[in-house]
Amino acid sequence: MREPGHIDRGCTIRILIVGGGCAGLTTAQRLQRELRDDLRSGRTELTLVEAAPYLTYRPLLAEVAAGSIDPRHVVVPLRPELPHCRVLTGRIARIDHARRLAWLAPQDGITVELPYDELVLAVGSVSRTAPVPGLAEHGLGFETVGEAVALRNHVLDQLDLACSTRDPELRDAALTFVFVGGGYGGVGAIAELEDMARHALRGYPGIQPEDLRWVLVEAGDAILAEAEPELALHALVELRERNVDVRLGSTLESARDGLMVLSDGTKFAARTLVWTAGVRPAPVLGATDLPLDREGRVRCLPTLQVADRHGTPLPGAWAAGDCAAVPVAAATGTAPCPPNAQHALAQGELLAANLLAARAGTPLRPYRPARTYASASLGLRSAVAQRRGRSLTGRRAWLLHRARTLRRLPSGDRRVRVLADWVLGGLFAREPVSLASVEDPRAEFRAAAGTPDE
Repeated sequence: MREPGHIDRGCTIRILIVGGGCAGLTTAQRLQRELRDDLRSGRTELTLVEAAPYLTYRPLLAEVAAGSIDPRHVVVPLRPELPHCRVLTGRIARIDHARRLAWLAPQDGITVELPYDELVLAVGSVSRTAPVPGLAEHGLGFETVGEAVALRNHVLDQLDLACSTRDPELRDAALTFVFVGGGYGGVGAIAELEDMARHALRGYPGIQPEDLRWVLVEAGDAILAEAEPELALHALVELRERNVDVRLGSTLESARDGLMVLSDGTKFAARTLVWTAGVRPAPVLGATDLPLDREGRVRCLPTLQVADRHGTPLPGAWAAGDCAAVPVAAATGTAPCPPNAQHALAQGELLAANLLAARAGTPLRPYRPARTYASASLGLRSAVAQRRGRSLTGRRAWLLHRARTLRRLPSGDRRVRVLADWVLGGLFAREPVSLASVEDPRAEFRAAAGTPDE
């Protein structure tokens, strides 16, 4: 039996990638290309574990919610993209890196033991919630395709409710939409949905645009904190011009019984509460014996190797993406990379290259991120974007934002499909139709059979 940490060049090398998001998929794609002959001959085994059999490209979720893109086109099926990789659908329950063992918990069945030689952690992040009363009962997340589709259906259902009810208080609550978190996700979501709802009002003669109340709650003193101040200010001004009530320096204190209570003392009823207030590392990291920082991320070296408590590389352990604390030089010193898709994609490529370099005994390269030019969609034909020291707004920024987002999508097939959606969207108007019934497809059959609701 091989000792932990020892790789016998005459034996099969087992590489285990935990997580199929941007970092995990990109790493697997690069390794698959570089090790094609070894994978075919059996000298290398490449295994990827992900709870869902696809990657969700989160930068396009706001356009899914607005109906600009087919939901299927923002997910990248893992198996077609990785034909020479074993893709396992399930969750990793525990990792004992000292013994080079991971335990897979399938959706159904018993736990499976997975031995490995090289471990790549790319488990990403989950929504970072707060102990706000009523949030769990009334809040909606915005991290998955299902949540984006459900939010679109919910908003349209509220327009239907407001159009049909004679209760003024219920009508006002139905037409009030609250978003917590003023980062890229929150700003993009509220801007796209406000744009979609305003267009949908053409079919609701009893509702005027000024009847809709959109509230964006941000704890900081600015939205889009990672963008240039000029762009963040422009986005703030445009949202306010579109009747979005942006509350800076405020937090949500309570959402019990649908009554929103803000830290500035404001109280109002709302039937829609969307939580986009940041992310935190995936909880599975707490079930490993790897060193974590105070935020719960895996401690890494700039080479994307996991760092032990002495700051030296931990043999056979790598990490990238939202779950990894990768240090980069900044104006204020060294700080971990912020969690976003751009860093995850670049780190995945470098991780694969460094893993191969380590196997070959050649020098490893540190992660030095290219200068990022931020951009954010503000709805149809409107956005803010940076480009080589210049700030763009309006239609030009929107076209640039779409081009950047499309280029980073890690699938040629999906890029073509998303582009086709955009072309068709320019030829035909959006269809503001709620398909909420697909969220519970058995409801009609249960009613017909006289079965009580589950």
